[in-house]
Amino acid sequence: MSQVVVKLEELSPVKKKLSLEIPWDEVKNELDAVYHDVGKKARLKGFRPGKIPRKVLETYFKDQAEGETTTNIVNKYYWQALEEKGIVPVSRPDITQEGIKENTNFSFTASFETEAEFEPKNYKGLDLEKEEVKVTDDDVRKRIDEIRHMFATMEEVKEDRESVQGDFVVMDFEGTLNGEAYKELKAENYFLEIGSGRFVPGFEEQLIGIKKEGKKEIKVTFPADYHESKFAGQEVVFNVEVKSIREKKLPENDENLIKNFEKYNSFEDFKNDIRASLEEKNQQTAKVNLQNSIMEKLIKDNDFEAPPSLVERQIYYMMADTQRRMISAGIDGDQAMEFSLKMHDKFKDDAEKIVKSFLLLRKIAEKESFTVKETDIEEYLQYLAVRHKRDYESLKKMYEEEGKKDNLKMEIMQKKVFDFIEQNANIKTVEKKDTGMEVK
Repeated sequence: MSQVVVKLEELSPVKKKLSLEIPWDEVKNELDAVYHDVGKKARLKGFRPGKIPRKVLETYFKDQAEGETTTNIVNKYYWQALEEKGIVPVSRPDITQEGIKENTNFSFTASFETEAEFEPKNYKGLDLEKEEVKVTDDDVRKRIDEIRHMFATMEEVKEDRESVQGDFVVMDFEGTLNGEAYKELKAENYFLEIGSGRFVPGFEEQLIGIKKEGKKEIKVTFPADYHESKFAGQEVVFNVEVKSIREKKLPENDENLIKNFEKYNSFEDFKNDIRASLEEKNQQTAKVNLQNSIMEKLIKDNDFEAPPSLVERQIYYMMADTQRRMISAGIDGDQAMEFSLKMHDKFKDDAEKIVKSFLLLRKIAEKESFTVKETDIEEYLQYLAVRHKRDYESLKKMYEEEGKKDNLKMEIMQKKVFDFIEQNANIKTVEKKDTGMEVK
């Protein structure tokens, strides 16, 4: 009895091709089994179910039977060949075959992607710089000012004064293009912060100096890439009436501010907590920056190809995430989709780095024989619960119910690799001044 012939070709470091030749005896057995099943289900006038002759079945069901036989044979021998050769594909196979011919061996090819085979190197003894960002009294003050702005109240301006940058105006406006009014350029009781940048460039600046119940004609030229093409690059004239001016009132003193929080007994407690949270944020930022620096060095020193299908999959995740974020920010679903699709090529380089990083860290974990135990998972979940102020049991349940345990194991494994690289690196601490965040 003739054997199945399997030939493996390496088309590139990440693309392989299997060529298989299946003996006619094997094909015939599978074809007979398929016709047997077809015969049991077929209904033809003049024949009892299950008693239709093979020749008659071939007349009516030849394409169906041969198609099913081909699928069964390809599936069986493709996966069998992969298992025998210890190959793990990362993409769906591209199959070519010429169908079944009587008394002839059946041949097919399967092209697919795999991870590149390489030995990870230069991950011990790395020269690295770790930022140490000192939190100053000025940083604490800036953060407290931000919080004051978060708890500010909006109050109507009573005195007879002109509007200034940072004021909020309630206004009616109507715009015309070449003397023609458009409903898209008209609004009543529109609420706008002067200087927010939400309106067409040049509009908000011209609101400065208007008093309550004041009227003004404002001319602006719409951007050339404005989403509504009929207004793009055109000069529009707005007739504006300011109905009221409002301003932010910050909490008057420290005690008024901490009344918004139950956990502080004094302003000093509040200040100390702000400092601690800024220090934690800086430590996290320094950690992320160090890990990014490690990955840059590893990718530079380990030259291998990322499988295109994995890169494409990562781009898809990034596009879907962009779309989701835009929708949650209130942007129309169709617009969000159109924008995210346009980002495909822009995401490619970052997607390739993400895939390479993942593959490199996993290779190092394999080489160093790192494993993730149940105790590692428990410890990591406890760490996440403390960090995100969550209940441990509910967090554990969420990861189990939502099928996120594999992702969790991957995070722990990557953490082990980063910790190992840091322990075996020459790390120089560099002091950096915290620039703080802008107060709005």
